[in-house]
Amino acid sequence: MKSKKILFITAAMVFLVLIAAVSFSGCLDDHDDHDHVHGPDCDHDHGDPNASYEALDNESVHQILNGSKILVAVSVVPQTEFVEKVGGDKVIAISMIPPGAGHNYDPSPRQLEDLSKASLYIRLDAGEPFENNYMNTFTQLNRNMTVVSASKGLTLIRSGNSTDPHIWTSPKCAMIMVENTYEGLAQIDPANASYYRENADAYLEELKELDADLEDMLSGLATRNFMIYHPAWGYLSRDYNLTQIAIEVDGKEPSPKAITQYIDTAKKNNIKVIFVQEQVSVSGAQAIAEGIGGVVYVIDPLAKNYVENMRHVGTVLSEKMS
Repeated sequence: MKSKKILFITAAMVFLVLIAAVSFSGCLDDHDDHDHVHGPDCDHDHGDPNASYEALDNESVHQILNGSKILVAVSVVPQTEFVEKVGGDKVIAISMIPPGAGHNYDPSPRQLEDLSKASLYIRLDAGEPFENNYMNTFTQLNRNMTVVSASKGLTLIRSGNSTDPHIWTSPKCAMIMVENTYEGLAQIDPANASYYRENADAYLEELKELDADLEDMLSGLATRNFMIYHPAWGYLSRDYNLTQIAIEVDGKEPSPKAITQYIDTAKKNNIKVIFVQEQVSVSGAQAIAEGIGGVVYVIDPLAKNYVENMRHVGTVLSEKMS
């Protein structure tokens, strides 16, 4: 017991040293074997500065330590639904970017303590700045943790030196992510592979139904163009024949000149709604909406209740773009 306590204290000290080193050095590239181009510039963010991680409760920690539950870490909140749907009652999922936080969120020491208990990390592996900054740290902290790619098999959206990391915002992509989630769980827990397969198949049916609903809802729109502050919907746009027009430029509010240009673009495309997400500033979006006599409307790419949220997003786009 005493030796375990010493090991835990030593590990905690390593956590603090490594996290301080990474935070001090700023944006670091995660040089691994993957050929994905790194994502947006690290100099900006889109999250709530007050967002915080909800630590594992004592019962969850007990279940993980006694082996009755497997702890799976992911990068963004929507992935936790994928893990819980596939893993069922055999898993506990944590998102290292908590609800409301942005791409450049800094994990807390308590998060790192929880992460040390994880058996599996399912990374987006698609240019997410948070992963570029911290995956090396995470794998150093927990050398027994298996890391798998959620984007394996996906065609990523690339622009110049950037990759769009928001792969979960299309159900067509989400279905591939769920398959990768299944493979990760089956890899670390082969004894329960058939259980995970059954769960994955059931959830994939939900996603196929969602996909069909979106195809129907987004098929007869008056315009295929929509204006959004932060360009989080690139994969939805690609997969359902839409075009997102992003207001944000390099993570910054548009200039007065740019706002005038966006107003002209919106008028030419018969756009009456400027979409935003809760985690970002809306002043530029509001200025454009006022210039076109339109409104600002929130759609959330980071909600956990994935199927319900995506069906809501499809309904909103259908109503506002018809």
